[in-house]
Amino acid sequence: MRLWQQVVVSVVVIGAGVVAWGRMAPGAGDVLRGAGLPEGIVAVIAPAPATGPEGQAQSGNRQRGGGPTLVVTRPVGSAVINDRLNAIGNGEAIRSVTVTPSATGNLTDILVKSGDVVEAGQVIAKLDSADQTIAARQARVALDSAREKVERFRRNASAFAVQDLRDAETTLQGAELTLQAAELDLKRRDITAPTGGIVGIITVNVGDYVTTSSPIANIDDRSEILVDYWVPERFATKVKVGQPVTAEAVAQPGTPLKGVVHAIDNRIDQASRTLRVRARIDNADDRLRAGMSFAVTMAFDGDRYPTVDPLAVQWSGDGSFVWRVAAEKSERVPVKIVQRNPDKVLVDATLADGDPVVTEGLQRLRDGGAVSMAGQQRGDAETPKVSADRTSESDATTRTAKAEGTR
Repeated sequence: MRLWQQVVVSVVVIGAGVVAWGRMAPGAGDVLRGAGLPEGIVAVIAPAPATGPEGQAQSGNRQRGGGPTLVVTRPVGSAVINDRLNAIGNGEAIRSVTVTPSATGNLTDILVKSGDVVEAGQVIAKLDSADQTIAARQARVALDSAREKVERFRRNASAFAVQDLRDAETTLQGAELTLQAAELDLKRRDITAPTGGIVGIITVNVGDYVTTSSPIANIDDRSEILVDYWVPERFATKVKVGQPVTAEAVAQPGTPLKGVVHAIDNRIDQASRTLRVRARIDNADDRLRAGMSFAVTMAFDGDRYPTVDPLAVQWSGDGSFVWRVAAEKSERVPVKIVQRNPDKVLVDATLADGDPVVTEGLQRLRDGGAVSMAGQQRGDAETPKVSADRTSESDATTRTAKAEGTR
C-alpha cells in the first residue's frame, strides 16, 4: 500500500474512533468545546442525547440548552486537624545521688546492700573512728573541768578577782566549741544517705581507704521518673508546664503511661533547632527504671479546615477543585487538600460550613451554569466534627539527629 493510502486509512480510523468516543463517553462534548472546536463539529461528533416525549434527557441529567443540570450535593463541614508530637526520651529518677564520704579513712562497716530501701539520714557505712572518739572524750573532760571551775568561782565570788571569773568563763566557752568540733568529726565518720531511695550496686568493700571523692553507692528515688526529650522549635510556644503527655516505655510496649510536663528549657538549641522538655511520670508500682528510653506523645490544638465528600474533589491541569452551588448556579472553587480521610477530605479553600458542593452529576457542569439539586441536600444537619492528626516525628536517640524533635 502506498504512503498516501496509509495516511488516508489512518485518518479514517482515527476519525471513526473520535466519533465513537464522542457518542459513547459522557462529557465528551464539553471536552471538545474546551479544545476550541466549533459547535457544529461538536454536534456531529458528540450530539446531545435524545429526549423522550416529556422533553427530559434520557441520561437522567438535564442537558445544556434543555434546562438546568440535575446534581446531588452534600454540605461542607469542618474539622480540626491536630498536631501530634512523637519523641524518644531518656528517663531518670526524680532524685538521684552518688553518696561519698565527708572524711577520709578506712571503711569498717557497710550496713546496706544493693536493692535496699533507705531513708534520708540513714547510716549506710562507717569509717574507722578511734581517733575521733578519743578526741571527743578529751573535749568532754575539758568541758567538765572548765564548767566546774566557773561554778566554783561563782560560789566564792568574794574570794576571787572578777578577771579570774571572766577568764574561767572564756575557757568554758572554748571547751564547749572544742567538744562540738570533736563530735562533728566523729559524726562525719558515719556515711549517711542524703535522700531516701533504693541503693544501687555498692562499689567499695570493708577495709578500703576512701576519700571525699570516692563513690560509695548510688541512691535513686524512682517514685517518679523524669523523661528528657526534644521538640522542634515550632512547638516552643505551645509547650506549657503541667501539660499532659502520654509515654510508653520502649522495653514495655502496650502499656501507656500518663504524665505531665515538669520543666522546659529556657533556650532553643542552635545546632538542632530543638527545645529540651522534661516530663514527669508516676512510678508508684516501681515498674520503671532510670535510664530507660520512652516514646513520648503530645497533642496540640491545630487549625480548623473545611471538609468535603471525597466524591466532590475533581482534578484538572490547574489542580484540584470542587463545584459549589450558589444561587442555583455552579461555581468552580479551587481547593488544596490538607488531609484525606476515608469519609472526609480536609481542604484549604474559600468554603463555609453548610455550602452545598456537588458529589454527583459533575460531568455536565460548567462555571456559572444553571443547576438543579435533586431533592434535599444529603448529609447531617449539624456540622461534622472530625479530628485528624498530623504527626511531627522526633527521635532523641542522639544529639546530632534531633532536627525534628530528636536527641
